[in-house]
Parts: sequence; C-alpha cells; structure tokens
Amino acid sequence: MSDRERAVRQKLKDDFEHYAPRCLRIRTKSGKIVAFTLNKAQRYIHARLQDQLLATGSVRALILKGRQQGASTYIGGRFFWRTSHSRGVRTFILTHQEDSTAALFEMVSRYHEHCPSLVRPSTGAANAKELLFDRLDSGYKVGTAGSKAVGRGNTLQFFHGSEVGFWPHAHSHASGILQAIADEPGTEVILESTANGVGNYFHQQWRKAERGESEFQAIFVPWFWDDGYRKEPPPDFTLSTDPDEQNESEVDYAEAHGLDAAQMFWRRRKIADLGESLFRQEYPATAAEAFQMANTNGLISAKLVMAARKRTVEPSGPLVFGYDPAHQGGDRHALAKRRGRKVLSAGGPVGMSIPESAAYLRAEIDRDRPLKCFIDVTGGYGAGVYDILVEWGYGTPGKGIVVPVNFGGAPIAPDRFSPTTGEKLPGPLNRRAEIWLNSLDWLEDPAGVDLPDEDEIQADACSTGYTHNSRGQIQLWSKEKMRSMGIPSPDCWDAVALTFAEPVIEAEPLKINIAARRGGGWQGA
Repeated sequence: MSDRERAVRQKLKDDFEHYAPRCLRIRTKSGKIVAFTLNKAQRYIHARLQDQLLATGSVRALILKGRQQGASTYIGGRFFWRTSHSRGVRTFILTHQEDSTAALFEMVSRYHEHCPSLVRPSTGAANAKELLFDRLDSGYKVGTAGSKAVGRGNTLQFFHGSEVGFWPHAHSHASGILQAIADEPGTEVILESTANGVGNYFHQQWRKAERGESEFQAIFVPWFWDDGYRKEPPPDFTLSTDPDEQNESEVDYAEAHGLDAAQMFWRRRKIADLGESLFRQEYPATAAEAFQMANTNGLISAKLVMAARKRTVEPSGPLVFGYDPAHQGGDRHALAKRRGRKVLSAGGPVGMSIPESAAYLRAEIDRDRPLKCFIDVTGGYGAGVYDILVEWGYGTPGKGIVVPVNFGGAPIAPDRFSPTTGEKLPGPLNRRAEIWLNSLDWLEDPAGVDLPDEDEIQADACSTGYTHNSRGQIQLWSKEKMRSMGIPSPDCWDAVALTFAEPVIEAEPLKINIAARRGGGWQGA
C-alpha cells in the first residue's frame, strides 16, 4: 500500500462525515441507490455522539425522532464504519418486527456490497442473520424483539436498538442483552424510537436521560428538520386560527416552531391522513409533544406551555421559591424559582435523604435570598425538610422564609371566578388543585409569561389530568394514579405551582438574622 493510500485510508477511518459519501450507498425513498450524504438530523445526531465519545470514551444514547428521518440509516452507517475498521468486535441490531430486522440487515449488506475495495473488509460467513469479517474477526448479528432470550450470551461492543418503544419484552431485553455490552472504552449503545405512549421502557429511559439520571444522553429530532417534509401549497393557502385538539391553531404552531407555508401545508395533509393526536406522536415538534397523551382532560394545554417557552420576559418583583421534596427514591427534589411573569429555573437532584434535602435547599436560599419558599409538606418527608429549616432559623410558623403547604389540605379560596366575565368557575378540591389552577391563570396572563425552554417542564405541566367530583370541584389525578398509568410524578410543575401558593409582596429589605441561625439562614427585618 502506497503512502497516499495509507493517508486516504486513515482519513476515511478517522472521519465518518468524510467516509460516508465516499464509501456508503443508501436506497432513497424513491428507490435510487445514491451516496450517503448526511442530512441535518443525521449531522446533529453525529455531533452529539462524537461529543459524548470524546467526553466519556463511549456512547450511550437515546434518540427520539419522527418517522423516516434517517436515524436508523445513520446508526447503521456509523456501526458499519466502526465494525469494518476494528478487530474483534461484535455488533448486534435488535428491532421490533421481522420485516424491520430484514430491512436493517439489508441496509448493512448494501453498505458492504458497495464499499470500495480499498476499505471493504474480507467476508467470512454471510447469511440472513449474520455478517462476519473474517480477517478482522469482527461482524454483525441481528434479532427481533419477540423472544425474551434474544441476544443473550453474546459479548458485544456496538448495539443498535431500533423502535425500542415497540419492543414487547423491553425490560427483559434491557436486563439481558444490554448487560452483554462490555463496559469498556469505545463501546456504543444507541436506542432509537418514535414514541409509543407513556409508561413503557423507552419512555421511562427517556425521562431518566432527560433528567440526567442515567449514563444515556437524550437526543431529540423534530420532524421539520427533514427537507422532504414540505409540500408547495396552493396560491390560496392560509393558516387556520381555529384551535385544534391541543387548543393550538396552525398560526400558533407555525409561529412557535418557525415553520413556512410549505411545511405547514405538508403538515395539514398529513394530519388529514393520521389525525391530530397520531401526527403529534409520529411527527413530534418537541419531545414533550411526542409523549403527550391523546388526552383532552389535561388541566394545562401544550399550547400555553409552548408559548411561554418561546417568549422572553424580564423578571420583576420578589423572588419566590417552590420546593417539592421527593417522596419516593426515583422522584426529583424539584426546586422552582420565579420572579413575576418569569420562571427562572425548575429542576433538582434525586436520591437525597431528608437532611441532605434540607441542606440543598438551605444553600439555594442563602445564595439567592428569596422572599418566600413554599415547601410541600404532604407526608413525612417534606415536613421533615421544613422542620429542619425552621430549626436552622429560616422562620417560625406563620412568619419567615419557609412556608409549609399541605397538598391535601383545604383550599385558601374555595370559590373561583373568571377574571374577564366574573362568572363563577369550578373551584379546587384541595390545595394542590388550587395552586395548579393558580399556575394555569398565570400561564393565561394576557401580558405573557416566560418558562425555561425545556421539554421536561412541559412534560410535567401537561401530564396531569383532572376530574370533577359530585360537588363540581376540580380534582387532579393523584400521583399514585399517574404512576399506575406509567406517567412519572410531575415534580417540576408541582414546584412551579408551589410558587403560587400565596400572594407574595416585597415590603421591606431583607437582612441576615444571625441570632436565629443555627447552621445558616436569613429572615426579613
């Protein structure tokens, strides 16, 4: 091999974006065989994976996407590139259906068939389920997620899980085949899927990744990044202002995501085929939308939250905290910070004890000095956090910075009226329903409000449904009911809602009360 050939091969080995159009061939939607040039979604996925590989030495990723956006094509090309340039590695592809398994393996076989001889590896065994590169002692196997035992007993370096949201035995596969992945530098596990409702394995893993609670990173690809998802509209085409199932018009949707007429016309035609709810699942604009239940009984609409995510408002007025300590090990100790019409942040860690939770909140209070911090004390956990903070000098009952809120207690204002017509509206059953209704009123403020542009906040805000009891009062779904439906506890929005527990007016400057402190704290004058 000449020096030039060595240099060419090294460049192809080191740079996938250089390698793909020169060495890989794909079948387009029209059936043509063409060079593999990465599209926008594939370039984005590639950049995220490469960043993770450089930072951690391996890849662990969940990819949530719409239909036919090229995620599987990219992963297949990436793993062919890595497998055909590595010795002694095994790649496994697991899909949800036999025909999908065959299609993905056909794609790998096409990569190999059209690969230039300079970089095409020598082939040993080659059949419908296996492709081995004999001189490298590397190769592929494929399987379908119909058997709980599929893939067990292998030692793998690269794993592609396709349409994981539709695996019938996903948890079994996770405890089996995913455990076969060597915990070594250079290994890669990529799980991709369109959404398939909430509560399944893929949804659970997505929420963990989104919250930073696992080694997997969450990568979302919106439908409108695909240049093929557009159709030239007729001359008389106009966007509708009528609200849809999510109380969102075409005008609202286009403005929220910066879409042009051709994209919106394509969307309208696709909705005519699929229906509104299925379109949002199959072709999501946000991760929260992908997993959003087709449920008209949600208290807070996606339209309101999305508008707040895209709006910028200057903070004003007193700083208020809402804190929802975790009641179960997997829940988040969620802290929300709000100033007037702007929520500054909402999130927090998991897995803290009561003293650790109290210390975490104390540090946040000492740093930012809110006027009030409302704490959910339902059950023993939040009450323990509150008691410690009172002991540390952050206020006495009825005064001070920390204020207890019992979600199950009676509402402060049981009657509710329309701010525009004065008409009496259904009131809240308890404090939790009351503060969520207060947060809904805030979202509907005609002056506009501002939320962090984060899918997790939207997912929590839009996840909770409600019913009316025999007296017409509004009752939110309990967290137990939500868990039974596979819906995580809406910790972030519980924290945001807590900032509306009581009116807060800044009257006097605040100062540190050293005499009342034991371990840190501060109070008003």
